[in-house]
Amino acid sequence: MPTIVANGLETGYEVDGAGPPLIMLHGATSSGREHFATLARMLGEGFLVFLPDARGHAETSGSPDGWTTLDLAADVLGFADALGLSSFHLLGYSMGGMTALHVAVTAPQRIRTLVAISIGTEREPRLSVGRRLMDPDRIAREDPGWARFLAARHDPRHGPGSWQRLLRAVVDDIERQPLLTDAQVRTVDAPTLVAAGDRDPFVPVPQALALSRQVRDGRLLILPGVGHEALGAAGVLGPALGEFYRATADVAARRAANVDREATKESA
Repeated sequence: MPTIVANGLETGYEVDGAGPPLIMLHGATSSGREHFATLARMLGEGFLVFLPDARGHAETSGSPDGWTTLDLAADVLGFADALGLSSFHLLGYSMGGMTALHVAVTAPQRIRTLVAISIGTEREPRLSVGRRLMDPDRIAREDPGWARFLAARHDPRHGPGSWQRLLRAVVDDIERQPLLTDAQVRTVDAPTLVAAGDRDPFVPVPQALALSRQVRDGRLLILPGVGHEALGAAGVLGPALGEFYRATADVAARRAANVDREATKESA
């Protein structure tokens, strides 16, 4: 796996495909390669896909705990800077979706398109569900196979017990992260697709609908019969993303050209 120093972190990432740059942000406790194995192959036909691991996860340095969503957003912008990407398409799932929203609020002009999957801007029910499902003591007791899998993913890079620390950090971040205001979300002017399963315990459909209406140019995709693991519905999600990217290609190209034009002015 290649690495690059971004925002002071040795960041592990996968890259594949060809075309405009697309950064895809995985969910909590996973990795870019594992969460997007199927979707990245589908999108790699039209994009140069980058799959970074978040700090404290898998192959990226940084402590498994003590980070915030704001840190993760700064890491993404640092990653794009390290790669020389002045603008890019951005897709995030779950924790990565929240990170993507904060990136888009921080630097809206750099985002060609935004896809936010399985995420809403409200703290509840994300916090209550997260406390229950991401309790490391419960996982070790009731699902030892999952505990071993998480240990194999994270402990080799971050030390014994890192997966437990990571789970606690995820819940702590949900509890403490600054909630985006309507005014902040309204600054996101890139074409945006909000996608969620209609049975997602973390993100009720009304919250996904509200987010799609808060951004300036939003669309909503509800996946029937799907819970939080929306990426598992790649047979539906992949074609829907393809249609979204085709429909917004001209706008995305203009946004990229605007960023390049401004950069030329500043360097003149």
